[in-house]
Amino acid sequence: MTEQGVGASLRRKEDARFLHGRGRYVGDIAPRGLLEVAFLRSPVAHARLTGIGKPEGAEERVFAAADLPEIGPIRANSALPGFRASDQPALATGKLRHVGEPIAACLAASRAEAEDLAAACRLDYEPLPAVADMLTARAPGTPLIHEHWPDNAFLETRRDEDLSDLDAVAAAKVVRRLRTARQSMAPLEGRGVLAEWDPRLEQLILTSSTQMPHVTKTGLAECLGLDEGQVRVIAPDVGGGFGYKGILLPEELVCAALAIRLGRPVRWLEDRLESLTAHANCREHHYIVTAWADAGGRLLGAEVDATVDAGAYSCYPFSACLEAAQIGSIFPGPYTLPRFRYRTVSACTNKPPILPYRGVARTGVCYAMETTLDALARKLGLSAEAVRLANLVPPEAMPYRNLVGKVFDSGDYPEAVRRAVAAVDVPRIRARQAAGECVGFGLSVFCEQGAHGTSVYHGWGIPFVPGYEQAQARFTPDGVLELRTGVHSHGQGLETTLAQVAHEVLGVDPARVRLVHGDTALTPYSTGTWGSRAMVMAGGAVAEACRLLGERAIAIGAALLQAEPGTATLRNGAVQAGEASISLDQIARTWFRHPQNLPRDVDKGGLEVTAGYRPDPDTGTHSYACHAVTVRIETETGLVTIEDYVVVEDGGRLVNPMIVDGQVLGGTAQGIGTALYEEMPFDAEGQPLAGTLADYLLPGATEVPSIRIDHMETPSPWTRFGQKGIGESGAIGPPAAIINAINDALAPLGAEVTDLPATPARLLAAIEAAR
Repeated sequence: MTEQGVGASLRRKEDARFLHGRGRYVGDIAPRGLLEVAFLRSPVAHARLTGIGKPEGAEERVFAAADLPEIGPIRANSALPGFRASDQPALATGKLRHVGEPIAACLAASRAEAEDLAAACRLDYEPLPAVADMLTARAPGTPLIHEHWPDNAFLETRRDEDLSDLDAVAAAKVVRRLRTARQSMAPLEGRGVLAEWDPRLEQLILTSSTQMPHVTKTGLAECLGLDEGQVRVIAPDVGGGFGYKGILLPEELVCAALAIRLGRPVRWLEDRLESLTAHANCREHHYIVTAWADAGGRLLGAEVDATVDAGAYSCYPFSACLEAAQIGSIFPGPYTLPRFRYRTVSACTNKPPILPYRGVARTGVCYAMETTLDALARKLGLSAEAVRLANLVPPEAMPYRNLVGKVFDSGDYPEAVRRAVAAVDVPRIRARQAAGECVGFGLSVFCEQGAHGTSVYHGWGIPFVPGYEQAQARFTPDGVLELRTGVHSHGQGLETTLAQVAHEVLGVDPARVRLVHGDTALTPYSTGTWGSRAMVMAGGAVAEACRLLGERAIAIGAALLQAEPGTATLRNGAVQAGEASISLDQIARTWFRHPQNLPRDVDKGGLEVTAGYRPDPDTGTHSYACHAVTVRIETETGLVTIEDYVVVEDGGRLVNPMIVDGQVLGGTAQGIGTALYEEMPFDAEGQPLAGTLADYLLPGATEVPSIRIDHMETPSPWTRFGQKGIGESGAIGPPAAIINAINDALAPLGAEVTDLPATPARLLAAIEAAR
């Protein structure tokens, strides 16, 4: 490691422009002749759409589905057997299937005028009974959301195993019913789309706040009947993604079609009401977990029946089954679970379609497994840490393949638990409990599979399967190193970390490394930034491209130094042969600007390289962590205060520990929101009930404690530098650890909470029920 290479806590290059207000977002871009869009959206969850009355004199500025027949439906079909397809129209046709579904696009010179136009439209519809509860969605007689289906489920998956003998041999058995709330992701910047048509190039140029520009490009081309050469997608600065900006949007299709039709730029900027209500779309799970253990706390087997509310449509490109179809494979987590049976259902309801959110499925699964382990510990009279240590995969078993085929690359999970417990004064917590204080201690342990490869996503039936990640590396004539990647940075610090990778391989000063990303016309194809894949995949691709570029530079430098072939080396940004050296800057200037000084037989490949990378095996890296939490509860008000929070994490070799800290802290803040605050409730008619940030609560500075982070570094044997994906880790562990601490505090009262978030009302109800 150097002071600027892999492993260094280098300050982020990109922060200067953000801190000085030089960021450039979709909302900052307003070309001449711009038309703004406001959408007429469904006010009801389920109805037959019978007519749209356009305001008199403004008919040509209101576009419904019939006015834009060139837009095809969005299709995201899983390859898993039994999956039921649902075409999602960009603008509703025939039926309305959730509150906030777009019905018509209204155009004006300003957003305010466009909103007035939408308000003046008349909507005719015949209300239908709404399907608002995922647990009753398949009940006989329930109205069908998609009438060609036999019931309201996208998919059911299962793994069968006979567990009937476990009741007789187990020392303890617990059955848990758990529920997590539907959430809105609430990035600082909402979604935004600017569409323009270039008549000279006959090309659609779509500027979008997306974390997956190349996938968006493919989806646009498919739905609009264009070839991909006619579509260019640009992602400028993006103010938070979290998975929320990882799908093809109906609004993108509509704006694109309008720009092509009208020959004028068209923009839609999402407001907070749209973000909260029309796109409240993640985390809603229900579990029935049964677990058996011996007297020492060792698991004998487990059964899981899980339902996920997938909403009304299957979103491109991940499908409606992204969460539920993963539950069975990730539930065993870091434990040596010997026997396992599961059933999962992706339920279709009259709610917005589900999207991937930071920690996809794992947050709910971790909550289900970890609270179950605490219940077993209480029943057996064991400590929470003792039960974990009895079941965690030991370090000597790595790499470890579990009973559902997950392959763990490296790590020492028990050591993470030991460190986390040692960092907290548990005896003092017990003494405070004995003195009558309502305080508690909780743990959660989990692994985060990141950088999944082709085989994993093909096995999950995901419609869009990632392959080799590619990167381009090239020198400019003045010696600046330019990296071009298809992944997009929206807070991860890739402009810094990928420069560190380049420095590690070539010795180029990171200040002279420029990252080009977020433009499909300039970058190699990529499925984008999601699934904690960017640093593993793009980092590996950049390293390989830089290695090959370095070989070319060595060949050119050796020729310029008149060195014997094979005697020159690359060190500290210069090619050296004996006592002589020539810098990479000089090599670039000679190649581009003084070619007369090059030997005639010099390598003709030049100073530009494209390389691909995929780990082998491609089953993903497994970072992991143990979260340890201390809470205090005011039993009269139900208010929970987090007194202490410790995270012991292992992300393999950390490319930039400071940036990893930022990822862990940000993710943990989101996890605290999941545990204690964030909930989008719906009434029986499918109406969202939290339309403002006064109703939908997010944790702020006073709700997030000072978090202590302890790094472990167990390099992955399968990646370029030993790094692991860790972008989602912080968001996975908090709900389980916090609820375990709450239930530890409530145990003397005989009370327990099982539903997220653990609001004061739920805590008071649990305390009252125990009384």
